[in-house]
This record gives sequence, structure tokens and C-alpha cells, in this order.
Amino acid sequence: MRLRSSLFACCGLLLLLAGMAMFLRGFFPAPLRSFGSLKARVAEIPAEPVSGLTSNWTKPPSPLFGRVVVMLVDALREDFVFGPKGRQFMPYTRHLVEQGSSHSFIAKAWPPTVTMPRIKVDENVTRHLDTVLKRDDWDLLILHYLGLDHIGHLAGPNSHLVGPKLSEMDNIVQKIHAELLSKEGETSLPSLLILCGDHGMSDTGSHGGSSNHEVNTPLVLISPAFRKKDSFVVSEYVEQTDLTSTLALGLGLPIPRNNLGRLILTVLEERSLRERLRYLHLNGYQLSKLVEESIPAYQKDSGYEMFGIAQKSHGSWIKLYLEGNTSETLANIGKKVLRQYLDALKFMSSSLSKIVAQYDMYSMIVGTIIVVEVIFLLILSTPEALGSTAEFEVSVSSPFYSLLFYLLCLMFAAIHVVVCTSLKTSCYFCNISWLLVATVIVLISALQCVLLSTLWKRFANGKPQHKSYAAIDSSWSELDLLLLLGTFGHTLSLGSSSFIEEEHQTWYFLLNTLLLVLFQDVCRKYFAATDPKGKLKQDRSPEDRSEPQTTIQGLLGTSYCDQEDDKSKAYLRSDGSCERWLALLCPWVILIFCRVLRCLNQTGIKWAHEPDFGHWLTSSSHRIELSILTAIFLFLIFILVQRTCSSVSKAALALGLVGIYCYRAAIGNVTFPWKPDKHDISKGITEARFVYVFILGILFTGVKDLLKSAFASPDTTTNSRGLWEMYNGLVLLAALLLRPHNLPVLLFTLMVQMLLTRFIWRLLDYDAAQITIIYYWFAQASFYFQGNSNSFATVDISAGFVGFENYVELPAVFLTLFSTYIGPLLWAVHLTCYMSSERSRYSSAAVGHSCYCFVLLRAIPASVYIILVTLLRYHLFVWSVFSPKLLYEGMHTLVTAAACVMFTAMDQKRMIT
Repeated sequence: MRLRSSLFACCGLLLLLAGMAMFLRGFFPAPLRSFGSLKARVAEIPAEPVSGLTSNWTKPPSPLFGRVVVMLVDALREDFVFGPKGRQFMPYTRHLVEQGSSHSFIAKAWPPTVTMPRIKVDENVTRHLDTVLKRDDWDLLILHYLGLDHIGHLAGPNSHLVGPKLSEMDNIVQKIHAELLSKEGETSLPSLLILCGDHGMSDTGSHGGSSNHEVNTPLVLISPAFRKKDSFVVSEYVEQTDLTSTLALGLGLPIPRNNLGRLILTVLEERSLRERLRYLHLNGYQLSKLVEESIPAYQKDSGYEMFGIAQKSHGSWIKLYLEGNTSETLANIGKKVLRQYLDALKFMSSSLSKIVAQYDMYSMIVGTIIVVEVIFLLILSTPEALGSTAEFEVSVSSPFYSLLFYLLCLMFAAIHVVVCTSLKTSCYFCNISWLLVATVIVLISALQCVLLSTLWKRFANGKPQHKSYAAIDSSWSELDLLLLLGTFGHTLSLGSSSFIEEEHQTWYFLLNTLLLVLFQDVCRKYFAATDPKGKLKQDRSPEDRSEPQTTIQGLLGTSYCDQEDDKSKAYLRSDGSCERWLALLCPWVILIFCRVLRCLNQTGIKWAHEPDFGHWLTSSSHRIELSILTAIFLFLIFILVQRTCSSVSKAALALGLVGIYCYRAAIGNVTFPWKPDKHDISKGITEARFVYVFILGILFTGVKDLLKSAFASPDTTTNSRGLWEMYNGLVLLAALLLRPHNLPVLLFTLMVQMLLTRFIWRLLDYDAAQITIIYYWFAQASFYFQGNSNSFATVDISAGFVGFENYVELPAVFLTLFSTYIGPLLWAVHLTCYMSSERSRYSSAAVGHSCYCFVLLRAIPASVYIILVTLLRYHLFVWSVFSPKLLYEGMHTLVTAAACVMFTAMDQKRMIT
């Protein structure tokens, strides 16, 4: 079967995505298996341990609290209550913490600190509160407030919107506490109010990482059962999971069987020593049973052994207690048993936390096999795919008629049956339908046969089927070596946690080195006796010695829009020195741009806390400066983009950029010039939807031109204009979703693209593969320029809420994904547009070569990283460093697949025309 290299690469990338999806499903933790029913029965509650006597404590302990209200404030980090903001904006809560009947702790969350939104606007919670509090038909009330989290994503923890929201939460605490106190005489048991957060908030307003501000949350327990405090001391750290066992015993309920937490003993300070030991014994018994089910060699577990010792000591203490011993020795022995229980609980909880992530190795292996087969097939097919025709013969049908294919299918089916019938744990791949299993088995077997067939042809023939670029020019330039060593060097660096945390430094270094090589090639073009590929100019053929065509329709060229600037082109042709100096300056100008963008957003781990230019711009004291710069940036974006727009799209672009400024002013990021301090803060929904109308209008114009070129009038001009219109619509969407201080990233991206297409590509004889790799490097650097990292904390979730009153899943996912990968997407789409508009410069195979290289650049690091993560799955930083990077790789591959489909469609259209 004869395939274009672009179509072959696109199909390979889609199969790679399928393999990665299977691997991800197996890699991320399955629920800890239960060792019984989901509900703990009273009969399973152990009796109090005693040696030689019978204890009368065989029933579950009586509850400590009558009513419990859990007030969960999303993204409430600990300094919002215990720090200066708490003293200023939450005075009532702070009074209870310092002098009231309360216990305060710092509860640590486990990274990644990510939660899914459930309840949408805060008024929907509060407006039902008065009615529910007055009713008597409940024992446990849970309130989830999301407003603070939304404010953090929108404007950060230092926003002027945070204070009013904290004051609102403080008033609700006061209302609930007062209502609970008013009913204390009506019930025999005291009430309990819990104020907590699910996670914290980073200095940029996001969460997901493992910094202290993201994992440290306040846990305040307020009840008349506690003694009043004389001073404010918050020194005890607890785990968020510890609240489960504490609440269960506090309500007189059995501890859930899969609980990993430990009892917060401070809550029981008013209880007798016997009662406290009883509660610790119940918690230890529950954890010990979970250890027995979850750890094969549980007898050797240190925590399990310590619990057995503590239980025996507890039995001896109970015997002395029941015999009426009241000496000081009894108290000392009881305190020793209490410490033994606490140590045993600590070690058992730690052991269970380490094994809570049970990898589905079978699904991981199946996904890895698909990924490895695809990447080897792509690499082996590279010489033919980059051949002069960008198409080659692929043995697709013949493997299905071979004996090897059926033998492989039978072998994999047998392995599947054996694995699924012998595994004790649940496996995702074993629980799917047999039809889907058969499809995967056939796919793996077919890929194996195609791979073996390709290998046989390669070694049998000894040379590729078509003449490739390697055959055209066997010499390697400095640029070729840099691109090859840089790409594979970066891939190998993914095996180090430090290199993953600071990956932006790798791309910054590679990009700076690339710009120096570009400058060297420009100098060689004008001053040296060799061309950029190292050949002597006098040794080249007349065709090679001819200068590259200067009639390129560059980024600012508008011949396809019937607006070609003949005067500027004539000037450049008449005065070659001007073009020469501009070409020499371009790498240095781009280098300056990159250095400025590095100062805009500190990212990574080591220097993320350092102040940067973005922090300076987003502070409330510099809002006027940010407003002026935002207006300037939006105007310059219009100047750069409008040259590739039709007249209607120009108007839509201008109005859309004005609407973006109005949206940012409406939500308080920037100010209006005519009322800088008095405008009302809103959600900006109307303004954002106003911009969406113009974005959809520009995209619709582009789609119309593409369809017209495909069916009505198949001409290259209309097709190229449609692609540029699509690109311009994406630029307008990027300007809407990016924070105002990140607009320089978009502006400099457009300027660098203009400089490369107008001065560098028109001068140097780079082929499509080289240009694609350079574009990919710029795309990777742009990802980090906008403040992204390999941590979930830098994902700007607020982009998913732009223009929406409530959380709508599909638009939120799309907008958040687009906002995160703005840089890679714009560079990929611009490469598509550039290749489409430069038909006179490049051969018909150039688009296929570009698509194939683009897929290889994404597939190689993703495939290698899957193998590395499998080997490092028990690494100390697997959940805080390696697993977030794995998700980023998966989503980046998905984004690349979307760009690859556009490449493939353009390549097929080009061949038809």
C-alpha cells in the first residue's frame, strides 16, 4: 500500500496516543483493594485487650459529639487563617483559635493537590444554611465553598478580592457557631464545627504542586467539649486523612475499612487514659487488618509488629486497672502504652500510604508494547518518509495473510487468558470487552508483522526505496549536529528528576545555542567562502550557486490577500546591504527577546519563589503600568496580525482586541483610562462573549475559504488565505485567555515568526526538516516562557471559566488545554501556514517531510519517557515530579496529533491540486 509520509506519520501518532492512553490507565493508582465489605460491621469491632480477665468494654465507644458541621473552603491555605490575613479579615475565627474552645492544626495534603469542581457559585450554599441549621433531622452537615479557589485562579492570593471573600467566610463561621451554641442545652452531647481546606494556593493562585503554600491547610476544630485556650499556638502537623478516623470515633461509628489516617489524639485530651487507649486500639486494629490484606509479608512490617507489642502491653495495663491498682506506676505504664500505640499507628499508616498506588502492570505493558512498536516503525521508515517523493510502500495487507500474524494473535490471546485468570488484583485490560481485547491483540500482532517486514526489506535491499535527503547531501553542518544532539540529549535528560523540574533551562540553553548557529550561517552566507552546509561556493553547481528566491510570501507578505507591498520589496531588491544587515541583526534581536521573556515568569522549582517582572506587573500598586503596557501590546499584536487578514477580519480583529481590554478591565486586572479607580468589578462575562463572537467569525471565514479551495475552486491562494485566517483567530483567542502580564509572550512569538520568515528562511537554504525542528524548539521554549512548568501548579485553570457563568466541562477543558499549550499550538499552526504559502520555494514533498519530522520530535521523547517512568515507578519523586510530567507528555502528544491532522489534510489537498 502506497502512503504519503504525512498520512503514515499521522496514523502512527494516533496509534501512539492509543498506547499512551492504555499506559496511563495502568500507571495511575487503582483504588486500594478492600478486604471485606464496604461497610464496617459492629461485630468486627474488637473487645478491649485484657490478660486473664474479661473486660466489659466490648461494644463500640459512645459518641463524643452530637452534631458535626464540616465547612470546607476550597484553596484555604493555612496563612489565610493563622497568618496576617486571618487576623485582618477573619477576626471571629481568629478569636476562636486564640482564646476559644478549639484545637488548631496544620493539615498536610498529598500532591498532586487537584480537586474537581462540584458546587458552582457560593451563594447557593449560604442561601440554604439558615433553614438547614434550624432543622433537627441531621447529624452531619458538609459545606463546600469554591469562591476562594476561583479568586485565586483569577487573580492570585494577593488580589484585593481575597479579603472580602475571607470576611464572608468568617461571617459564615460566626453564624454556624452561634446557631450550634444556641442549641447546646437541647442535646446531651456537644456539637463540633470543623473549618478546613482541601488544598492551599501557590503564589500565582494555582495548586497541584508540592510547595508548602499548596499542601499546608488549616484544620480548626471548635467545640464546647474543648478547653479554652490561653494563647495561640499552632505547632502540630497532621495528615488530612487523619480526620477520617477522628470523625468516625467522634461520632461513635466504626472506622472505615480502607482508612489510612491516624487518630488526632489532642481531640481526646479531656477523656480518661483508658478511653484514649481504647480509641487508639480501635484505630490500630483497623490499620493492622488493612496491612494484613495489603502487604504480603505483613508479619515483618515494623508498624504491625509494634502494634502487636502495644496490644499486649495494653492488655497487661487493663488487668492492673481492673484489679484496682491506682499507683503512679499504673499511670506511667499507661503513658508508655499510649506512646507505643502512636508509634505503631505512624508506621502502619506510612506503610499503607506507600503501597496505596498499585500499578496495573499488565495494562502498562500492553500500552508500552504498542508505543515501542510504533516508534520503531517510524524510525525505520524515516529514510523513505524523507525521500524525494515523500511517499513509500507500506506492507499493510501482506502481514494479515502470513502465518506469523496468526501465530502472534494466538500467542497474545493465550497470554491474556493466563494473566487475567491468575491475577488476584483487578486489571483494567482484563475487565474490558473481548471485542476490544481482540482489537488490541490484532493491532499489536499487525504492528509486529509490519515492523518485521520493514526490517527484512531494509536489510535485504541494503538501501532505502527512494532517494532521501541523506543521499542528496551526505555532509553534516553545525546546524544538523546541534539539532540532532540537542533533541536526543533532551530526551535522555528526562531520566533525571532535577532536569524535569528545571526543563525550561534545557530549552533556553538549546534555543540560545541555536540562535548563535543561525548567526554563524548568516555570516557564512555573506562573508565566508562556504555555504551554510559547508560547501565551497565555487564548487557548487550553477543551480546551487544561485541565491534563494526573494519573492517569498513571508508572514507579513500579503500577496495571497491581494495586498502585496511592492515598494518595500523593490527597496530590498535595490539595496541588498539593508537586507544583509537586517538578516545579521535578526538572531541577536531574537536572542534579546528570549532574554526578556526569561525575566517575565520564574518557573521550575529552584527559583520559582524569586520575584520576576510578572510579579511586579501583577501587583496592585502597578496596575496603571500594566494597563498601559496591555494597551500597547494589544495594538502591536493588531499591527503584526492584520497584514494577513481580509478587510472583514481586520475589523473583527480590532474589535476583538478592544473587547479583550474591556474584559480585563471588567475583572479588575487593568483599569479604564476614564475611571481608573471607581469601576465596578464583575466577572466580565459579557465582554468575553463579545470577543468570542469575533473569534468565531474569523475562524468561520477561514473554514469557509478552506472548504471553498477544496470543493468549489481548488486554488492555492484561497487555501493559503483560509489557513492564515484560522491562525489569526487562534491568535485572538490566545490574547483573550492569556493573563495581561503574559501578552509579551504572544507579541514576541509573532515578532520572532515574522523575523524568521521574512529574513532568515528567505536567505538560508534550510530544508523542511531543519525548519520543522527549529520551529519545534521555539515551540518548546514558548511553553515555558508563559510560566508553565512540569508541575500542575502552573496550569491556569481560570482560562476555562472565561466567558462562562458556571463550570461547563467541555469548554473548560478545551480552553484550559489551549491556554496551557498556546506556544506549541501557534508555532505548529504557523508552520502549516508557512509551508502552505511557500509552494514556490519548497517541493511538493516538503509538507510531508515537515509533518513526519514533527511527529518524530513528539513521539521519541514520549516513548522514551514511558520506558523511563516504568523503570522509575518506585522513585521517591514519582508522584511529585515524574507523574505530572507524564500527563504533560500525554496532553502534548494529543495537541500534536491535532496539528498533525491539519498537516495531513493540507498535504493531501496539495497533492490533489
